[in-house]
Amino acid sequence: MLASFDASILQPGDRLDLTTARAGLAIDAALARSAFGRTGRSPYRVTSTTGAWKAARQDEAKIDADTASILADAESGIILPRLSLDRTVDALRSASTSSAIDRQIAALESFRDVAPSLPGVGRFRGGADWYALQLQRSLGTMTPAYAERRLFVELNRLHARATCLFDQIGAPKGTVATRYAELWRDERFLYPDTDAGRTEAITYMNHMLIKARAHIPKAFGELPPWCLNASARALSPQEIAVGRSGYREVPTPAHPGAYVVDLKDIRRRPRWTLPSVVAHELFPGHMIQLGLEGANPLHPLRIEYASAFVEGWGIYAEQLAEQAGAYTDPHDALGHIHWLLFRVARALVDLGIHLHGWSIEQARERLIEWQGEPAYFAPFDIELARIPLDPATRVAEAMAWLTIADTDRGKSPVAYHTALLAHGRLRVDDIRKIRS
Repeated sequence: MLASFDASILQPGDRLDLTTARAGLAIDAALARSAFGRTGRSPYRVTSTTGAWKAARQDEAKIDADTASILADAESGIILPRLSLDRTVDALRSASTSSAIDRQIAALESFRDVAPSLPGVGRFRGGADWYALQLQRSLGTMTPAYAERRLFVELNRLHARATCLFDQIGAPKGTVATRYAELWRDERFLYPDTDAGRTEAITYMNHMLIKARAHIPKAFGELPPWCLNASARALSPQEIAVGRSGYREVPTPAHPGAYVVDLKDIRRRPRWTLPSVVAHELFPGHMIQLGLEGANPLHPLRIEYASAFVEGWGIYAEQLAEQAGAYTDPHDALGHIHWLLFRVARALVDLGIHLHGWSIEQARERLIEWQGEPAYFAPFDIELARIPLDPATRVAEAMAWLTIADTDRGKSPVAYHTALLAHGRLRVDDIRKIRS
């Protein structure tokens, strides 16, 4: 249906909507034709976080339809790995309000003895090919083999930089992981677990935000003033009481933006980890990219088929902040590197689980070896529960960042960033076409 449209006569944003939709739909068609035969972001119909059972107003007919799909998938050998299956059953039990959910629990439990112990999709017939297509679905043209090579290059570069910085601050000798673990617990950089401590952390972040705004013109030229109207603030007591995590409020011409910071466990957020958070979540990160994008809404298919760009931009923004001098203190630079190690390590674990047959235990060992401490909002157990259910997602996000960074080499920053952001998110194929 889309083939008859002439992309060359469309305005840039409309042209990107069309070409992105064509590319993504072609991937979904290939996924549907594959031996694995599953479209969408996950091979599993129902998990601990997805399915009709999660709807605010549960529909028993839809829940039963999901249950029928679970049974049909099992006949094809597609069964949740055992750990994920147990988590899903526990989640369903906690929400059980209908006989339809009870039937779904029974269906899932009937497969427990045959549920695979290894979590990757590579064990399925056609699973490796499906994974390769899944990587391209939200990212663009990229092979898992290339992504893995590029990620290991970055991992080694980051470890070398971290080693030099640890030596510079006189940290005791050891692996990068053990040195991070020790620095994480250095009382000099920990805020007190009090209202005053949380206020101090937010004040510090907003002070950094003032400095970040001063560097925006050099990297972006003139942006709409409303786009830079954002600040950091803490979760309210009411939000904490209901268990809410940190979230964003993207700026608009009518409303200021904010990054609402989760400081519940403030002793897990050393001061040197916060400068990169400001860069990623506020400026020059999500507030600019999502703010500009929201002013000219995209077609939903571009949002779906270029989804990796958003997180990729946020990670790239951390590096832009480094170029602007945000991490002159070596401790802040170590915080910046740790956030990048977190992105690289979980992408490599994504590949390891799904293509190399790693167990959850092997994946945890690699995360500990490569980054030492988990990111505040992504404890290892939580990440290792997500990655088996969202194949290639973490790789796509990391490779969107690295493609933006690699294409940046030698280009005028204002021209490059304007091309990246002027018309909304991009697939890597369109990023690579940008010329200085």
